[in-house]
Amino acid sequence: MNIDTLFEQFKDINVLIIGDVMIDEYVWGNATRISPEAPVPVVSVEKREMRLGGAANVALNVKSMGATAILCGFIGNDYYGTQFYDLLKKENLTSEGIFEVENRKTTVKTRIIAHHQHLLRIDAEQTDIVPLSAHQQLFELIQNTIHNIDVIIFEDYDKGALEPHFIEQVTQLAKSRQIPVVVDPKFRNFTAYKECTLFKPNLKELKEGLHLNINPQNLTQLKEAIHIVQDTLSCENVMITLSEHGVVIGNKNAFFHIPAHVRKIADVSGAGDTVVSVIALCMALKLPLQEIAELSNLAGGLVCEEVGVIPVNVEKLKKEVQKLFYHNIK
Repeated sequence: MNIDTLFEQFKDINVLIIGDVMIDEYVWGNATRISPEAPVPVVSVEKREMRLGGAANVALNVKSMGATAILCGFIGNDYYGTQFYDLLKKENLTSEGIFEVENRKTTVKTRIIAHHQHLLRIDAEQTDIVPLSAHQQLFELIQNTIHNIDVIIFEDYDKGALEPHFIEQVTQLAKSRQIPVVVDPKFRNFTAYKECTLFKPNLKELKEGLHLNINPQNLTQLKEAIHIVQDTLSCENVMITLSEHGVVIGNKNAFFHIPAHVRKIADVSGAGDTVVSVIALCMALKLPLQEIAELSNLAGGLVCEEVGVIPVNVEKLKKEVQKLFYHNIK
């Protein structure tokens, strides 16, 4: 399969993304003086911007790769909830899987940026689990949608959209349909994703989720960690992202280490969203593990060159794939 054919096939994939949706808000400006009230910079605001974040940024990445994204999550009946709907409409993403929950905040991460430097982040959120009735509504929608789905992503930010019973329901439904399930975990539900197809923690999540002490440069330890995750979750495959040390991917029968590409890093925000999006598309096409790791690792690195949370540029990704390892993926 050549690169053009691969990216063309992405356009036929329907991806169900379930998880914590949010708004990424940016305040851009200049900081040329220190406040007389406290030893902190004063930012003179030049621009404000809102973007889709969390699981919604995963949906944007899926869409940017040419696939169809069906986003599922919960927002509040508030000002930012209205803004969230407006952002979905602007990006031509469906809102059929978005449910409003009374007396709940829409999650918003506000980043203050001056001279391309990230000075401060302010989180407005509510992290308790959404009510059972909301999960039941969402599961009914998923049951009615599942026949059109090629791959499912759980995008967990520990904001309350996901809980163990709901995760099990969706996973078993997917298994009954032979639909791959890809997981981007956080800490609260780390061991709840039993029998998923691919589990993708970063190193920090892995260490805290399973209380492991791992050296990211020790491949033997990383290989053992993959086996521990598999034994704990009964999952098929594991990919661990290691920041500047690249990624490892494997199962009981295979193990690959893909080094990071040298880049000028501007902002690592949202890189995990990009990585899991590309993994899911590749899993839907049943690509080999090494190719999945290479493509997703490359895509995650590309978005780190930009300030703020943004989806991957598919044309830029295609060019880099051609340049760096066309001989492997053909």
